[in-house]
Amino acid sequence: MMDWKTTKINVAIQVLPQADGKLSYALVDKAIEAIKETGFTYQVCPFETVVECSYKELPSLLEKIHEAVRGAGGGKMLTNLKIQVDFENNVTIDDKMEKYR
Repeated sequence: MMDWKTTKINVAIQVLPQADGKLSYALVDKAIEAIKETGFTYQVCPFETVVECSYKELPSLLEKIHEAVRGAGGGKMLTNLKIQVDFENNVTIDDKMEKYR
């Protein structure tokens, strides 16, 4: 039996950072850069970015995103997550998107 905490999961991450009281798309770009730097497979979508990582890697990923936004001048940030876990198999972006490509 696989350890579900180490198999691949999909995490949809939506960040809504604020600087000077306004939503900043430049700060969203910093969050996406932080995701890219992890080397995880990811897909940018209009409202969120989907990342393929393990459940155990998720806290570190979120820390990197938050630190990137904070370091770029973000004063506040709301983060919404959707997590898809399969307790017996990997969850991949390609498996879900294959029929649409």
